[in-house]
Amino acid sequence: MYPALFATPGVKRFAEEIDQERQAQLKKFGDQHHPDMSGDASAQCEAREMFAEWADNYKAINDGELDPRDTDRRLDWTGILLEEVYEALAESDPAQLRAELLQVAAVCAAWVSDIDRRTP
Repeated sequence: MYPALFATPGVKRFAEEIDQERQAQLKKFGDQHHPDMSGDASAQCEAREMFAEWADNYKAINDGELDPRDTDRRLDWTGILLEEVYEALAESDPAQLRAELLQVAAVCAAWVSDIDRRTP
């Protein structure tokens, strides 16, 4: 294990908590690979229109009702991230909001990791 050096107060704890959340995600969902669905206006428009479907699918996967590898489902990083963001925005309890924001950060880490693995 290498020492983590962070200059900004609180970032070390935040990074450690993101890592804990990533480990929980990996245990629950495995190593995920999804299309990005970002970058162009039509994809962004479709993301907004399809959010309810994505949210339902992600919730079903999160609840263990669907297999995340089911290729008939519309799961992509945009939908997964939006679902987590909307969960955070729905929270009024500071502790729950904090937990949801850590999940948002962990999803961002997973997405970046997926991009890094497929980019030469």
